[in-house]
Amino acid sequence: MAEHISEFGRDGGRVESDGRLDAPAFHRNHEPIWAALEKHLAGAAGDVVELGSGTGQHVVHFARLTPGLIWWPSDLNQRHLRSIEAWRVHSGLQNVRAPLRIDLTDPDWCPEMRSGQGPTSLAAVFCANVIHIAPWTVAEGLFTGAGRYLRAGGKLFLYGPFKRDGKHTALSNAVFDTSLREGNPDWGVRDIGDVATLAQGAGLALVDTIEMPANNLTLVFSRG
Repeated sequence: MAEHISEFGRDGGRVESDGRLDAPAFHRNHEPIWAALEKHLAGAAGDVVELGSGTGQHVVHFARLTPGLIWWPSDLNQRHLRSIEAWRVHSGLQNVRAPLRIDLTDPDWCPEMRSGQGPTSLAAVFCANVIHIAPWTVAEGLFTGAGRYLRAGGKLFLYGPFKRDGKHTALSNAVFDTSLREGNPDWGVRDIGDVATLAQGAGLALVDTIEMPANNLTLVFSRG
């Protein structure tokens, strides 16, 4: 079953004195996620935005493996933004920028990118475990922004649980989906077809579907 945490740091887990949060999911999934990203990002250069960076652990790990890429983490939650910045400082990596406060219901994402003061010609966008714990307007804003900011040939990676042809890929995902919708009817596991249609409207095409552990998938979209 996919992990579902609306806000890290409120589950009694350890919080470092500098504000760094620790997500158990990171320790379980960072290696398979990197394996999915590596086949598309190996040797790439340019800017990458991570949407919904959470604790900030993934972006630091990926940046360490891709010295040719500049990573821009982001989140909307203030506690997460503090943790991301703390992990950035702790890592000492020069290719991780200070986190952006991105609201995905805004198709422009954030003022820095709208004004051109942030990254605007992206090699890639990475987003894990977001669109099923958010209203559909977040998915719409995510794809609109990705279509605007990705350079030609740029990739968008979406990781999480998905339905195929209206059907769940595992019983655990069906149970998870029911629990999400009971908590918030605007949330829920999304169907690949609906996501691909949304992507097409933003000038993106689904080019790869990668099976992941725990009944998750990584969907890879490319800007034509």
